[in-house]
Amino acid sequence: MIYDKIPVVFLSTLASEKNDSTNKIIAEYILAHQNEIHGISIKELAAACHVGTGSISRFVRDIGLNDFSELKMLLADTFYRFDQADEEQDLQQDQIDHISRAIEQAVSSVDMRKVEKLARDIHDYEQVYACGMLKAQNAAVDLQVDMRMLGKHVSTNVAYADQIDHILLADKKDLIIIFSFTGSYFDYQSFRAKERHLLLPKIWMICGTQRELPWFVNDAIRFASDGSQRSHPFQLEAAESLIVQEYARLFPGKDL
Repeated sequence: MIYDKIPVVFLSTLASEKNDSTNKIIAEYILAHQNEIHGISIKELAAACHVGTGSISRFVRDIGLNDFSELKMLLADTFYRFDQADEEQDLQQDQIDHISRAIEQAVSSVDMRKVEKLARDIHDYEQVYACGMLKAQNAAVDLQVDMRMLGKHVSTNVAYADQIDHILLADKKDLIIIFSFTGSYFDYQSFRAKERHLLLPKIWMICGTQRELPWFVNDAIRFASDGSQRSHPFQLEAAESLIVQEYARLFPGKDL
């Protein structure tokens, strides 16, 4: 299963917002009625969600779009895409063996010189911030916990909107570490004039792809992958573990 732009943002909203929040109510309605949204007006959507049109407009801005028309246009083109061949193959393979192979593939393909370089940056930078979307955020949280055990503070936020706000407020003393299996983390928000501000912090990306990364990303740790949805969280976790172990080797202190 591959997630397109809009579902990723909606799922991130659902995961990070409080149960009774307006944004969560709107996102849940759209996900449940995705086939009907293309023919609905902003007033009709607001009425269906029992909110005002202003709430719909704020929701659209919060997920990085300009207006309701842009939301409808994207909804017409994107939603869940399932690869039937992948699903049939999944049924024929043993899950544990597949995950084990994926972890081994990731670990064996990582450039440990890059891992050492990032570990030294984590030590040297005063402010370190880790982030990711959906399952990738698990690796960011693990990095926060593991580094805390080693005596180094790393910040993170669950909500994608909060992550972006934090990144855009960062300056030269900040290190940003982004876990993104596809390398598409910055595709879910329109930066435009804000891009040059992203030159201030140092940005690392941990990803399982050879795609070209945004020009403002300073460096990356990449790993080989078969691209399957079920194994990518474990590959990101494996990369996170390598980073932590290298930090512990370079700067011995507390044991994990």
